[in-house]
Amino acid sequence: MDILILTGKFGMGHWSASQALAEQLEADGHTVALTDFFDYALPELAPSMYWGFRFLVTRMGAVYNLYHRMTRNASGEIPLASLLERRLGDLLEKVHPDLILSTHPACSGVVARYKGDGGSAIPLITCMTDVTSHSEWIHPGTDCYLVPSPGVRQALTDKGVAPERILVSGIPVKNRFGTAGRRQDGPRQLLIMGGGLGLMPRKDSFYEALNNLEGVHTTILTGKNQRLYHRLAGNYEHIEAVPFTDQVPEYMARAHLMLSKPGGITTFEAIAARLPMLAWEPFLEQERENADFLVRNGMARVAAKEEAACLAAIRETIYNRNVLAGMGQAMDRLAGTLCRNAACAAVSAIERQAVCA
Repeated sequence: MDILILTGKFGMGHWSASQALAEQLEADGHTVALTDFFDYALPELAPSMYWGFRFLVTRMGAVYNLYHRMTRNASGEIPLASLLERRLGDLLEKVHPDLILSTHPACSGVVARYKGDGGSAIPLITCMTDVTSHSEWIHPGTDCYLVPSPGVRQALTDKGVAPERILVSGIPVKNRFGTAGRRQDGPRQLLIMGGGLGLMPRKDSFYEALNNLEGVHTTILTGKNQRLYHRLAGNYEHIEAVPFTDQVPEYMARAHLMLSKPGGITTFEAIAARLPMLAWEPFLEQERENADFLVRNGMARVAAKEEAACLAAIRETIYNRNVLAGMGQAMDRLAGTLCRNAACAAVSAIERQAVCA
């Protein structure tokens, strides 16, 4: 089938999930077009939209959280919906896909509106990229939902989604996260990820304490934070600073513990790698939901942002082989409930229905 994947770069999670889905679907013999729909539909406005979103979540998180809570169980109007719907029609005339797969709730909403207004029967699959049942993801005209966990499946069912339309897939990650190798015995390996912008503590005392952890080698992925990279690189005997890299699967494979923001993609990359997690104490609602999911299922602990408490959490976890083993086993159990080829299965089911129609 010819498949159009629609997404947006409001954070990199939606884009990363789309890339993983494209990888799976192309390996299954489908032709995939991956499109940043907001960049396509609003080329002059999209950069400002993305900048505004980053500003909102980093500087005005309380406002974002309030809106998220207020709309949790309510469907709202998509901003610029009519314009986006027209631009979607233009795109479909150019691409002529057999099926649309969306990894962003607004994209799903625009496709659902297009189908409802124009009577289109083009199939729509929505892939959720956080462990949430927020109503922004639920739209009429969606033929299949790919959801992160059995709990989200139940929550969507409680909100009226037909259970036969829901597949528990986990959040899609690239195959490399499950095949990059296995960590070895020896010095404990701590991996710290600060997110795509390299968000990390500022005090030198934090890094000095990390460097002094007995028998621990720390790798810090600084992302695009060049200032932090140059501040750390070569200055600590037991800390390796790594700038923006595409070798994250390999770094995860050799680590015994990861300290990171609990973003949806990062969470499921860790699960695929069976890498126990310490989640930076989250502030944004989606990250709280992701962290709650991890902790509730025994796959992670939460580390407070305050320096001393964070370092205490690292010490209490990385030296405790039983705790680390338990987290890995919990990840194994969860992985057994997921259908990692759910996107391919959903596409095949829709394709069979089209043939039989």
